[in-house]
Amino acid sequence: MRYDASGGIMEKILNAVEFIKQKTAQYEYSLPDVAVILGSGLGNFAEKTENVFEISYGDIPDFPVSSVTGHKGRLVLARFRDSSETFWIMQGRIHYYEGYQMEEVVFPVRVLIKLGIKKLIVTNAAGGVNRDFNAGDLMIIRDHINMMGTNPLIGRNLDQFGDRFPDMSNVYSKKLGLLLKKAAQEISLHLKEGIYTGVTGPSFETPAEIRMIEKTGGDAVGMSTVPEVIAAKHAGIEVAGISFISNKAAGISSDPLTHEEVTENAALVEEKFSQLMTRFISFLLERKDG
Repeated sequence: MRYDASGGIMEKILNAVEFIKQKTAQYEYSLPDVAVILGSGLGNFAEKTENVFEISYGDIPDFPVSSVTGHKGRLVLARFRDSSETFWIMQGRIHYYEGYQMEEVVFPVRVLIKLGIKKLIVTNAAGGVNRDFNAGDLMIIRDHINMMGTNPLIGRNLDQFGDRFPDMSNVYSKKLGLLLKKAAQEISLHLKEGIYTGVTGPSFETPAEIRMIEKTGGDAVGMSTVPEVIAAKHAGIEVAGISFISNKAAGISSDPLTHEEVTENAALVEEKFSQLMTRFISFLLERKDG
């Protein structure tokens, strides 16, 4: 899918929005203002919820499809069994390294924004750069460093979403960060905090690159999240981020890095991640008007 500069992006976004609205119109639920994007190895959280409606990315007009193992590629309208409030789940995401254009990478987030979300939770699997981090840790993203060499806002500004030069001083909501900590305390889970560095991939980083990221202040490194967060912040969306530390980064660990390791370690953290997301999202749904 290639976009032109004459308004084709907005037309495709609005077509996808209208398609989803028509598909969900039969359900007696209002469209939610909370959405969560599930990263590598974290997709099973969707199975812990009650799915009101689900659709494959490939069935939505112009919606890009993930080709990465561990990303199911489904948009889910979900609810908890004891709640009438719904929220969106993106069960898998699209990555720049798959060969998509940046406009395509952030296309799903922009569709969710036009569907009415006000809060976005981004999650990912990341390599631990901070030497105090271990595989299986969960890290609140306090800020990020964009080392992807590009930006989803390059090109003609989409005025329907936000200003040409959005402020990025407080990308990750401090209020949502405090709620994440509260949710973690209630389930006796200790969360790390740190800065996420986004790179393009798909090759893992070299030890020299990890040393550079460490010197620039990065605590974790991954191949996603930053474009979606920039697009969300451009539109004034409140963002919270969680990184699952899937392994120690190159040079910190002497073991070769593999995607299979990410999946294996995700299985170890699956239950506590699901508990955290359930409690945190429940807080957000209880405070819809807050």
